[in-house]
Amino acid sequence: MKYLNRNTWRIGALGATFVVAAAGATLAQEKAVTIGLTSDPSHLYPLAGEELSSNIMYYHLYDALVSRSPELEFGPGLAESWENLDDVTWRFKLRDGVTFHNGNAFTAADVVYTVEKARASIRPDLVANVASVKAVDDLTVEITTPKPYAVLPNDLAELLILDEEYTEQTGDEKMDLKPMGTGPYMLEEWIKEEKLVLTAFGDYWGGAPAIQTVTFRPITNPATRTAALLTGEVDVIQDLAVRDVDRVKSEDRFQVITRPSLLNVVLAMDTREKSPTIEGKNPMTDQRVREAIARAIDMDAINKIVMNGLATPSAQFVPEAHLGFVDGMDFREMYPVDIEKAKELLADAGYPDGFTMTLDATNNRYVNDAQIAQALASMLAKINVNLELNIMPKSNFWGYIRVPTENSSLIMSGWDVPSGDAGSMYGALFYSRDKKEGYGQVNRGSYSNAEMDALLDKADSTPDIAKRDEYLQEATKILMADIPMIPMHYEQDVYAARKGVTLVPRVDKFISAFEMDVD
Repeated sequence: MKYLNRNTWRIGALGATFVVAAAGATLAQEKAVTIGLTSDPSHLYPLAGEELSSNIMYYHLYDALVSRSPELEFGPGLAESWENLDDVTWRFKLRDGVTFHNGNAFTAADVVYTVEKARASIRPDLVANVASVKAVDDLTVEITTPKPYAVLPNDLAELLILDEEYTEQTGDEKMDLKPMGTGPYMLEEWIKEEKLVLTAFGDYWGGAPAIQTVTFRPITNPATRTAALLTGEVDVIQDLAVRDVDRVKSEDRFQVITRPSLLNVVLAMDTREKSPTIEGKNPMTDQRVREAIARAIDMDAINKIVMNGLATPSAQFVPEAHLGFVDGMDFREMYPVDIEKAKELLADAGYPDGFTMTLDATNNRYVNDAQIAQALASMLAKINVNLELNIMPKSNFWGYIRVPTENSSLIMSGWDVPSGDAGSMYGALFYSRDKKEGYGQVNRGSYSNAEMDALLDKADSTPDIAKRDEYLQEATKILMADIPMIPMHYEQDVYAARKGVTLVPRVDKFISAFEMDVD
């Protein structure tokens, strides 16, 4: 089974077991936990912006119509069930008896309001595939899509529902300081850059949280985060530094918890005839050159030496459970490390002496990103592809590599797909640029393949989830053969906690106190 039970999408039959079960114990005994994050949230209002620390808070304070389990299985949230009335019309039956933290009843009017509010916000992408929404009655909503769209519930798991009356009275600017949702926790206190405190919502529809008080502390420095754990200032930290893993493991009072993340570190190659940092014609227009580069990169060595074993080489562009993943296909097996073969490919393509270009990379976005860039330079030098490193902080990086990528020939970045569907990634990264609105917006390699575009169009126009999977798998096969981008590795999410804390890491990297317990 891939990512979900296909029938769930058609009849909304998946029970809410994983939601309710996550609550665990009741409030019989007051429990508290302190969690060290890598940064303070930027916002508490879910239509104000998106980044990890903010996302973590959103899902404590708010709920979506569709819930997403720690393993990215979708099921009922504020909507108990859903069904297709026709190819473009979905009917959602809402959960009765749900209240916002202020006591206001949750109704269909709040869903309609949230959709329209998102459309007019800086996050219209959340409702990009919603043509219209209407309240049939207080507990029934109908949503239409512009065309048949099989994965609308995926999108709705990202849309957190607002209290219409409260939001209108409070105003967008104050919603960061006075959030109001239906989620398992309420905001108690937020002293920016110091601490954020949440308290349990006792009337939560999914059952009262086991942990009553959750304190989040932003600790940006990795060494300071580790020290805060070891001295007992915090109970849990995210992103334990690779260099501190063995040290924490050696302490009997603590545990290190890891899991492969969704974040796929990738290497995007410019496919334009003329590339900004390459003299003459761009060699990477030739698939043989792209394959040579792939065969020169030893991801096992990078994992062992640079990542201390805390990475998982990427088989494809999305993880195994996602729609679009092709069983039995592995990039490393298709293009194993072979320096002599790589040199032959370069010579056949007309570049026996190699060439020089610049690699753009960050030094503070991905785990050991600057060291990975240096390792890539050493590896490609073996086939006479000389990389001049342009390493910069992430604050400069995203603007520098922005499409139409006038500065870049080779880019190391990352991509994750929490929707569990390769279509969103492929449409953004590999659809021909400037051909279709909303597609190819981050196609930094200027890749263009008419067959690929056609498959993505078909995938986005079918109401049949199985057919969508078939189209996306065919698209994956094209990408694996063409190699416009090299999938490198999935980062390992690394947490550390004192013993007595129950923490099961989520695939999407969100830390959820609702899914935790402490003794």
